[in-house]
Parts: sequence; structure tokens; C-alpha cells
Amino acid sequence: MYAPERQQEILRLARDGGRVDVVSLAEEFQVTAETIRRDLKALDRAGLVQRVHGGAIPAGRLDFEPDLAEREGTAADEKDRIAQAALAELPADGTVILDAGTTIARLAAAIPLEAALTAVTHSLPIAARLADHPGIQLHLVGGRVRHRTRAAVDAWALRAYGEIRADVLFVAANGFSLGHGLTTPDLAEAAVKRAAVTAARRVVLLADSSKHGQEHFARFGDLSDVDLLITDSGLSPEDALAIERDGTEVLRVTSTEPLSGSAASRANGRKDRS
Repeated sequence: MYAPERQQEILRLARDGGRVDVVSLAEEFQVTAETIRRDLKALDRAGLVQRVHGGAIPAGRLDFEPDLAEREGTAADEKDRIAQAALAELPADGTVILDAGTTIARLAAAIPLEAALTAVTHSLPIAARLADHPGIQLHLVGGRVRHRTRAAVDAWALRAYGEIRADVLFVAANGFSLGHGLTTPDLAEAAVKRAAVTAARRVVLLADSSKHGQEHFARFGDLSDVDLLITDSGLSPEDALAIERDGTEVLRVTSTEPLSGSAASRANGRKDRS
């Protein structure tokens, strides 16, 4: 069976069953798990499926929201590199808002113990990671805690963000694009994200490239609301350039090429797009 034929059958199985997993597909088609991962990556890039931990779901399920454990294992290497790059955006002795999200949780885990910051978050996992930092003044925003994301939402959280002004917000999104803006599956989460964007002077979006072009139920802003997007090199140079033309700086990170786009120019004093 040729790859296009196998991918067409994988797409049919995903649509019929609502989900496919790498191990079962490898057994079904008598190929390696790596071959199946390449097939799923090709289908994801074509917008036909959405990759999730261990497999994929059909594209177009705007209400789908994987739980925290599942999202932790998705694009883990890319998220780690994005988090490391985001450390350079922390303000010295400033105030940051840390949105709920697995990439932002990785950023929180990477913040040095000696860092001196005021940090505000509505994410229980992120607050737990920062609670032992002696130099961080930690403020935990309260509210109803959503089981799926371990994040506080609703009126208490919205009121808290309405009363502060931070230097930088590190925000997450389940989907981002010029056409659809910033989206997430849940309306309550979207409202808190929107309030956090309003509460910050500078907005930094941390999102791996698989989220580009994804559209979810609840919209919380335009991509132009973001000052800097930090993503991985899976976002094409053409897409990065289109985003930058709309006013958002783009930093694409890889394991071998840490900077590209205008962020590389800022660091190296030269213009270099790849």
C-alpha cells in the first residue's frame, strides 16, 4: 500500500471512530509507529486531522478539548524549546501574568530559583511550580476551577484581572491564525484569557506550530493583539512573514537553529529569514 492510500484509510478510520491511535494503526497496516506518525503529520498539515497525544482526531471538532495529561505529552520537545526561548522575555524585577497552558507550565518550571518577579496566575499547576521560588511574589487568582485545565474561571477571576496591570502576559491558545484569531474550546476560559490580555502591557503567545490554523469554539482575541509569538519551525517562513506583516513579531525555535525571522535579526543585528 502506498502512503497516500494508507493516509486515506487512516482518515476514514478517524472519521468513523472519532479517533485513531498510533499503536493500533501500526498493527493494522503492518508498518512502524514512526511511519504512522509521519502519516498523521501529513494529514494534520493538510488540515484533515488534529494530532493529539498518541494519535489523532478528525479536524473540525471545535468542541474537543484534551485533558491536561494528554496535552502534556503532545509536542513535548517543541514546548520545551519554546519555554526556554520565552525566558528571555521575562522582565527584570517586573510583573508577569502566566496563563493556564502546558507550554506556559514548562516556562514556569524553567524560571530560575533566583528570579525576582511578581507573578500572577489562575493556573493551579503553575502556582504549585512557583510556590517555592523565594524571589517570586506569587498571586493566585481564584474562581471556579475547571477540572480539564486546573484553571480558575468565572467572575472572581475576571474581577481580579480587572484590577491589575502587568508588564508581560504569557498566554496560551488552542488555535491561532490571522483569519480566526486566538481560540480555545471553552467560553469561560476564553473570558479569562481576554481579561488577562487587557491587563498586560505586552502579550507573548507561546504556541507550538500544530495550533496554527486551528479554530475552536470560543474566540478571545485577534492575533494582532499579540506582540510576540514564540513557536517552532513547523510554522513555515511564509506563514511567519504573513503574521509579522499583520504586526506580530514571530520567533521560530528549533533544536539546531534557535532563532529565525525578525527575532533573529534583533539578536544578531541582521535580517535573516529561513
